[in-house]
Amino acid sequence: MKRRQFLAALGSTAAAWPLAALAQQSERVRSIGILLPFDENDAQAQADVTAFQQALRPLGWTEGKTAQFQIRWSGGDLRRVKSHAKELVTLQPDVILGRTTPVIAALLQETRTIPIVFVNISDPVGAGFAATMARPGGNATGFTNVEPSLGGKWVEILKEMNGKIARIAVLFDPKTSPEGGSFYLRLIQDAARSIGIETIATPIENAAAIEQAFDAMKGATNLGLIVQPDITTTRNRAQIIALAAKHHLPAVYPFRFFTTEGGLASYGIDVIDGYKRAATYVDRILRGEKAGELAVQAPVKFELGINLKTAIALGLQLSPMLLGRADEVVE
Repeated sequence: MKRRQFLAALGSTAAAWPLAALAQQSERVRSIGILLPFDENDAQAQADVTAFQQALRPLGWTEGKTAQFQIRWSGGDLRRVKSHAKELVTLQPDVILGRTTPVIAALLQETRTIPIVFVNISDPVGAGFAATMARPGGNATGFTNVEPSLGGKWVEILKEMNGKIARIAVLFDPKTSPEGGSFYLRLIQDAARSIGIETIATPIENAAAIEQAFDAMKGATNLGLIVQPDITTTRNRAQIIALAAKHHLPAVYPFRFFTTEGGLASYGIDVIDGYKRAATYVDRILRGEKAGELAVQAPVKFELGINLKTAIALGLQLSPMLLGRADEVVE
């Protein structure tokens, strides 16, 4: 081969190297870690993960082809949350999806480089997960589950269901609820105080404590219940719903699946929608964008759920106006 031909061939080969490298990179199966604080047999949590995975498929990320999922379930145990966070980070996934404040705190303790997308976080700036909502600045971003009027909505719904309510017990786990429970408690107290209703902070930490808390409410008159969104209340929702029915307590819960499982009423974000939106951020990160440059987003869909069967069992006459506002009425 003549020298000129050799150099031309060498040049064309060199030019092809970046293209070949790019093709290999795009064909690489990406690893997506998922850390959840719930039990693996929790049907709602499984539905959330399925919605997330399904939302990724049209974006080009299919399990076994272009993506693999490393899922860890922590069963409500904060020690397992921390050990699973360490385990996932050791596996070095391309991005990690996490839910709840304790989960993200554990992940950020293990890595400040692997991108993290969160869902169902109440106060990411206050928790130190993001510098600001508009520009998080670190390796974590995602989607919140609260807006300022949420506490007022819970109080309003309780009062509308039972106009005699004079006191509201607020159930939460200080170890798993944002700011030790005070984040939501402040919202509820401010709303309740404005209409002359007393609030009773009711901290719990496990199933036994939940039983004791309801025993303490036994025989109380004109009492309602608000259940805060945290790992412990969500994981033990069947017990809480059953005890509210047993003690004849009107209760408002943070997510619609509480209502479909027998709770009286719920108001909160569309959880599935949050997971679908999280898939778009995971996609953008896998394609090269930085988590710290993706704005933390507030919820866009809230749902009101009413369980009419439970209302009838409690002897409540719900107004047609309240029922008409509901996104779902369980009969």
